[in-house]
Amino acid sequence: MRLIECVPNFSEGRRTEVIDAIAAAITSADVYLLDYSADPDHNRCVFTF
Repeated sequence: MRLIECVPNFSEGRRTEVIDAIAAAITSADVYLLDYSADPDHNRCVFTF
């Protein structure tokens, strides 16, 4: 099995509904969401999948 790691950075770190929607979109395609973090001070979030 081949593995590819993706670690995108999104310009949203405050609105939890947007962060949750991004996580839902990632996991809807048989993808494993490994971790994510949000920083409201810098309004950024990073997902690892």
